[in-house]
Amino acid sequence: MKRVLTILCALATFTAVAQRSGGIDAAMLEQIRSGYKGKASDVAVKNALASTSISTLAVNGENLAMCDTHFKHQVKTKGITDQKSSGRCWLFTGLNVLRAKMIAKHDLKGFEFSQNYLSFYDLLEKSNLFLQGIIDTRELPLDDRKVEWLLKSPIGDGGQFTGVSNLITKYGAVPSSAMPETYQSNNTRDMRMILSLKLREYALKLREARKGDIYLLKTAMLTNIYDILVKCLGVPPTEFVWTRYNSKGERVSSKTYTPQSFYAEFVGEDLENNYVMLMNDPTREYGKVYEIDYDRHTYDGDNWLYINLPIERIKEVALASIKDNTAMYFSCDVGKFFDRKRGVLDVTNLDYGSLFATDFPMNKRQRVSTFASGSSHAMTLIAVDTDESGKTTKWMVENSWGAKSGYQGNLIMTDQWFDEYMFRLVAERKYVPQDILKLLEQKPIMLPAWDPMFAPEE
Repeated sequence: MKRVLTILCALATFTAVAQRSGGIDAAMLEQIRSGYKGKASDVAVKNALASTSISTLAVNGENLAMCDTHFKHQVKTKGITDQKSSGRCWLFTGLNVLRAKMIAKHDLKGFEFSQNYLSFYDLLEKSNLFLQGIIDTRELPLDDRKVEWLLKSPIGDGGQFTGVSNLITKYGAVPSSAMPETYQSNNTRDMRMILSLKLREYALKLREARKGDIYLLKTAMLTNIYDILVKCLGVPPTEFVWTRYNSKGERVSSKTYTPQSFYAEFVGEDLENNYVMLMNDPTREYGKVYEIDYDRHTYDGDNWLYINLPIERIKEVALASIKDNTAMYFSCDVGKFFDRKRGVLDVTNLDYGSLFATDFPMNKRQRVSTFASGSSHAMTLIAVDTDESGKTTKWMVENSWGAKSGYQGNLIMTDQWFDEYMFRLVAERKYVPQDILKLLEQKPIMLPAWDPMFAPEE
């Protein structure tokens, strides 16, 4: 007994020293090692993990059957798009929302907007946004937080819905045949690297330039950026001929359009004023309007502005829109509990707790506040199922990863997964209750550009 007490006292002394130093000393390491029992089940798991991925071993065997794919309410859509190796989910999603409306309104057999056309101007505008940001902050030191944020990510092809609305309002839209995809538009990593390198070089020159030379210097820089974009993506059309066929394959018309006249004739919506961005961010107060500083695609465009709401209110809006055959821009943390083969998002898909003999108890608020979860991908919300009482039970989104991915190009999510990993929804004003719209009368609370919750969706 005396020996045991001596050992305990020694351990207590060593632990106290370790607590003061903050390091792992010999005594603490011995305590940690002794905590591992190495039972037969532990050895079996260790052996399995030596040659198999965690996500494979964590698969819930009772969840392997395909879920019910019937939906009581579903928006009529045609065709699945594919963003390939690019971060343009936000653009594909926004255009897919408009595409569904255009097909229904004009009785088309199928249709796809040119993502490449708007990608071109998105990258040109983001280049200007960066360069003007450098000009606006040129009196600040290089290690200032805002300057550092600009230089760390001068350009990317990710984004969010205000990019769709601002770009189309300014540049119009064209069919895919008028400016088809290229290898570089589908595989953007190298192009982004080249653009980033030039923009960082230009940033240093602008910070050192005389004030009177800045406008001409920036224009010359953007001319060079334009040249790079043309080589990678092609020349954006200012005029083109488009022949329209109806759902029976019959020719209806053939006309010459500009990008602005094409959008006006076939869609014509006021994207900047007709849509409301809703958010479920449990780390911040509900019923408030938030604005993200410098989170826009064009310098003269709009910052990201959203209303933060409980998930139940967002479901209310989503249900009303889908019932009226209107798809919505939707974003979430797509990688969590995702069965890629079946295309199902379900919190019971993977059982990490049983595999590692521990639990993972954090709720949505805790995950967001500790950077364990956040919106990562945008898709088009097109379907919802409800039980006899009208309660939502599952949802479906149209994805932009090609027709062979997921469930026929779509992803199905349980209602519980929706609660835990859905973050953003963009809906038309007519589907948003008046008490929610009234919240827009508030002065927005400004959040910094580097807030991790608002990283671009890719």
